[in-house]
Amino acid sequence: MSQGQLLCQSSGQFSLAGDLSFETVPQLVDAGAQLFQADGQVCIDLAQVGRSDSAGLALLVSWLRLARQQGKRLSFRQVPPQLLGLARVSGVEHILLLESSV
Repeated sequence: MSQGQLLCQSSGQFSLAGDLSFETVPQLVDAGAQLFQADGQVCIDLAQVGRSDSAGLALLVSWLRLARQQGKRLSFRQVPPQLLGLARVSGVEHILLLESSV
């Protein structure tokens, strides 16, 4: 299992790396506060995300809620197939603005 990491690439551009699971997500929840310090749109690249479970999906939903509370637009790109499948099954794919990596 690899710890999840949120890395700032440039203003408003982030990448998320590692596993998104019940074990790794708790330390990432508060990291979301740094996402919305920049002006404008925020985009998170998920190309380096490994294994994901429903906790990973819940993390994305919580960050989206935080973005909306702060009047920001948040999108996700290069979403791994496993996480995209969870979003589809859960019925939240359309609200998360997910862009598949396929």
